[in-house]
Amino acid sequence: MTRLNTIADGMSALKNAGDTGKSECIIEPASKLLGAMLRIMQDAGYIAGFEFIEDGRGGQLKVHLTGKINKCGAISPRFSVQLDEMEYWEKQYLPGKNFGLMILSTSHGVMSHVQARKEGIGGELLGYLY
Repeated sequence: MTRLNTIADGMSALKNAGDTGKSECIIEPASKLLGAMLRIMQDAGYIAGFEFIEDGRGGQLKVHLTGKINKCGAISPRFSVQLDEMEYWEKQYLPGKNFGLMILSTSHGVMSHVQARKEGIGGELLGYLY
């Protein structure tokens, strides 16, 4: 099977595993960007943790779920977001104010929209979850 968007594949694997009540999820192939997104999810408490498994074919990410993800997804195309446009995009992808996370790729690295707002920078939207 051809993989066109590893982030979209990974987010959909997380959602499907969470919906079926599984405690673990395997995402393949692994990527550094997806690992950075999982770190943000872990820091926010949406997942318990994750580990990289080398399999000789791009690696796998084994994610330990907590059951707190209601919905998650990749945002494609990766819209460019300025600081003053952040609230508009929150309304597009999140169900309520101060509920859920959008994950952005910024010049200071991958971070949540909350952290990007604190640092006063914008970036490109990668995904969302709540």
